[in-house]
Amino acid sequence: MIEYNKRKKVNQATMFTLLRIMSIIVVGILIAILGFIIFNGASAISWDFLTKMPEDGMTKGGILPAILGTLYLTIGSMIFAFPIGLLSGIYLNEYATNGWVVKLIRTMTNNLGSIPSVVFGLFGMSLFVNKLGFGDSIIAGSLTLGLLVLPIVIRTTEEALKQVDNGFRHGSLALGATKLQTVVKVVLPMAFPNIITGLILSIGRVSGETAPIMFTAVAYFLPSLPSSIFDQVMALPYHLYVISTSGTDIEASRTMAYGTAFVLVAIVLILNLLANAIRRYFSKKVKTN
Repeated sequence: MIEYNKRKKVNQATMFTLLRIMSIIVVGILIAILGFIIFNGASAISWDFLTKMPEDGMTKGGILPAILGTLYLTIGSMIFAFPIGLLSGIYLNEYATNGWVVKLIRTMTNNLGSIPSVVFGLFGMSLFVNKLGFGDSIIAGSLTLGLLVLPIVIRTTEEALKQVDNGFRHGSLALGATKLQTVVKVVLPMAFPNIITGLILSIGRVSGETAPIMFTAVAYFLPSLPSSIFDQVMALPYHLYVISTSGTDIEASRTMAYGTAFVLVAIVLILNLLANAIRRYFSKKVKTN
């Protein structure tokens, strides 16, 4: 028995050591990537770089249209994906019975989440750009990105609702509340801080996607800012791709490429911090109530 306990402690210590090493490696890789981007891109950041239009074959000027285009597409995709994903998750967890239909929906949702993003781009081009006649536009790109992250929102919503103890549901129903009132007034507020996790993951995903918007929304260069949701836009991921691989003068635009990557990482970080702030707000609200 003593020998068994010693062996158990050794195995446990070994596994914890391996986990620590792997964690350190992951954090180290992240720091190296961010450090590389910051070191090479910080010198390009200036007020003109953030507020002016690109000039001279994308080798000079700023990236304002790409910044605004990225924000438009990110916000547009969340306006589409978050309400639908939220309602779908509520239905699957609170109303649907565990029959074959629900199992099929969950399976298809999981499969949808594993489809490569370029396939979503081709689908968006076929449906939104061509069939519905939106053309290459903000709305076509937003809807395509919304479909891309819809499985994430649905699954995180469903899992967040599952974590709410059934005692709260039974207590609410016992006091005379309806099913809808229980879901809206009791279950959803308690689960909402965790539901925001799906929003955070979705924002991080759509902000950096290139393939879906390449087929549905973005252009290499636009001389003016979009005036409606049916106009094309520039976007940071595609802008970075173009000036890094097929620009008019790749070497001359190298600094702009690093600066664009720096701004893209900063935008994703700011959006995530904003979503986390919203999550903390609702968490405190649930605790105080």
